[in-house]
Amino acid sequence: MSIETKLFIVPTPIGNLKDITFRAIEILNNVDYILCEDTRISKKLLFHYKISKPLKLYHTHNEHKLVNKYILDMKMGKKICLISDAGTPSISDPGYLLVNEANKMNLKIECLPGATALIPALVKSGLPSEKFVFEGFLPNKKGRIKRLNFLSKETRTMVFYESPVRILKTIEDLKTFFGKERQVSISREISKIHEETISGTLSDVYNILLKQNIKGEIVIVLNGHKK
Repeated sequence: MSIETKLFIVPTPIGNLKDITFRAIEILNNVDYILCEDTRISKKLLFHYKISKPLKLYHTHNEHKLVNKYILDMKMGKKICLISDAGTPSISDPGYLLVNEANKMNLKIECLPGATALIPALVKSGLPSEKFVFEGFLPNKKGRIKRLNFLSKETRTMVFYESPVRILKTIEDLKTFFGKERQVSISREISKIHEETISGTLSDVYNILLKQNIKGEIVIVLNGHKK
């Protein structure tokens, strides 16, 4: 753990609590406090590893209000760790604003490698993974059609995140813009007991999901356009 570092970005498990590094636990034990999205969720992780450090809220609804306070703490010598509910901060989670401001202040930042849902889903999909594009969550309303039109000619494998309540609507949209025969792989509950991956055409996968009670965070891996 570097003496100079002021901000540590630490990935947390996306499911199985064992999916965390020794170094991550060491850092969590040695910072002054930990920024998290939801204290109720993060307390479970800290309790599991017997870590007793103060938790402070940092999420999309308060980050603009609190970012300067946390930057000031780091300038005063505090060591802060940023985590998310699951996975790597700033990847479809809060983090970008704090990291950007810390860089402007020339504060030393360390980001640990670790859990993120998109890589396991991409690798196990069997779709081309040498080159890919990560899109995160598609726009829910404004800009959605424009984005799908833009991506319809994307030749690289595409990776999206989606929620259980919107997955069927999203696959319907993907069928419309990419064609019902486009190959896709849907992974959910990665690293958890009920982990599942369904692969096939968009049409086939849609019909399978129609019969299920869909739960858990979802990763969509979509084959690119063939020239």
